[in-house]
Amino acid sequence: MGGYGAVVQEMQNSTNVITSCSVSEDYKQILLPLTYSVVFVVGLLLNGVVLWMMCCRTKKWSCSMIYLTNLALADLLNVLSLPLLIVYYCMDDRWMFGAVACKLVRFFFYASLYASILFLTCISVHRFIGVCYPIRCVDYTTKKIAIVGSVIAWILVVVQVFPTLMFSNTGLINNQTVCYDLTEPHNLNQYFPYGIALNITGFLIPFAIISICYCSIIRTLSKSEESITVGNQIRRKSIRTIVVVCIIFAICYVPFHITRTIYMFVAVYMPLKDCSVLKFVMMSYKIWRPIVNFNSCINPVLFFLLTDRNRTRILAELVK
Repeated sequence: MGGYGAVVQEMQNSTNVITSCSVSEDYKQILLPLTYSVVFVVGLLLNGVVLWMMCCRTKKWSCSMIYLTNLALADLLNVLSLPLLIVYYCMDDRWMFGAVACKLVRFFFYASLYASILFLTCISVHRFIGVCYPIRCVDYTTKKIAIVGSVIAWILVVVQVFPTLMFSNTGLINNQTVCYDLTEPHNLNQYFPYGIALNITGFLIPFAIISICYCSIIRTLSKSEESITVGNQIRRKSIRTIVVVCIIFAICYVPFHITRTIYMFVAVYMPLKDCSVLKFVMMSYKIWRPIVNFNSCINPVLFFLLTDRNRTRILAELVK
């Protein structure tokens, strides 16, 4: 998020539409370090527990366990990059770690974000097949398919997010080095098509797949005959999965992508034509940008909810 106020300043230097559009970012030095610190501590703890349980306490792996392990790895990718941002915003947007670190931090954020969405999609499709096609699920929910699917998901994420390594960069504003989130202001026109494509492939398409899966699951569970066939255990797992994933999308992913798209559009096509609009758009995006990181804290909840055995094992380990 570094450089948003700087974006306004550089736009002012390149256009005479509005000569004064002050956007206060004083709150950022409190909101962002606090938010990122909470996400770092909680996310590191929860995802660390998930990976520890998977690697050290799980003997028989299922498809769900494979997807959840990759989901935890994706979350850790983001969580471990947060200390640099915490220092950055505590230092009043002064980036001291070099251009390479800036690029990597932005790359890890988007890689984690879209990897999380893809693995939530995998979990949703897996649950959809198990509920709606219980007979066929034996052939389509094997561990081999889960491993291959996970590898393909990571490849897709790297391909999608790789351009951020070229777009994101450091810059000088008032003799102070900043780390731009999206790209440098003069590159926003080039970044906009990529940003829209990333929204479509990384968010809208997976979101549509998840919505179709859950609508089908709900329809199947609402039919008494098929609901009996599915079984109470799978029914409970499905309901838990639906609730948690819907919460993650409602709180984190949907608002972030809406505000991000509007921000990019205003920055490219309406720069400084309406100061009040610019302030509102920038404020909205900057609020949801740190909030989206809470997906790294909510995602591990799926591990504890999908099976009662996981909760029992965690409690047993804590008692020891």
